[in-house]
Amino acid sequence: MHILITGSNGQLGTEIKKLVTQYPDWQFSFADLPELDITNQEQLEGRIQSDKITAIINCAAYTAVDKAESDIETAEAVNATGPAILAQLAAKHQLLFIHISTDFVFDGKSCLPYTEDQPTNPICVYGSTKLKGEQLVLEYNPQAVIIRTSWLYSAHGNNFVKTMQRLGADREQLTVIFDQIGTPTWAADLAQTCLQVLADPETGKSKTGIYHFSNEGIASWYDFALEIMQQSGLQCRVLPIETKDYPTPAKRPAFSVMNKAKIKQTFGITIPHWKESLEKCIEELSSI
Repeated sequence: MHILITGSNGQLGTEIKKLVTQYPDWQFSFADLPELDITNQEQLEGRIQSDKITAIINCAAYTAVDKAESDIETAEAVNATGPAILAQLAAKHQLLFIHISTDFVFDGKSCLPYTEDQPTNPICVYGSTKLKGEQLVLEYNPQAVIIRTSWLYSAHGNNFVKTMQRLGADREQLTVIFDQIGTPTWAADLAQTCLQVLADPETGKSKTGIYHFSNEGIASWYDFALEIMQQSGLQCRVLPIETKDYPTPAKRPAFSVMNKAKIKQTFGITIPHWKESLEKCIEELSSI
């Protein structure tokens, strides 16, 4: 197995890098901009052939949710066109292909955790471009695996945990939205899951299509922020506010909790609770 990780400098790609020693029989190629552009078919074809790639995990994504509202062309190129090209090349060369998507493909009007077969209805450009990416991936490569995730964070890059720690250390009080409900996901848990899925001999054969993965449990952004402060030992007071009191260019789903039964049953995956994983991430942050 020789695996190409695209978007390798992001949170998920960085966590996959930490796991390579657990798979001594596998080879890994890590690539990101400007070295490798997933919208450049010629570049990708050359890399697949030169490295003798047998599998791809696409971690590349345009994730600036608010910026996407005014930068539609770039968001669509990275979130839809690039994945479509990767899916076509994976099908052409008979490579295993895992693509990462998002809970933002849903409109948030459900009151129960979303299953993979429920109707999608994104309410922002980011969600729309990610959904288009999913559709193109499965159109060009029905053997692909798509993993939707949510509220990703890690000790690397820019994310909610690091922002809350920074603001919590500087301020006495913060306001955080309490009426958007989802599940935080530690990128290290998702990285482990991606490799576990890739290692399954039936991936790309009987095990294809869309799966949901996040940590267990649910939270509002307010709950998440409160737990970050408590676990980080910060005295910053966190106050709940409504979405309408914090307007943003992009609309977000009010409820985007995902049902993970399918991925757990299909691949035998055990998922930790989000508070447990947050504790591990904060321990890591404290040592940096």
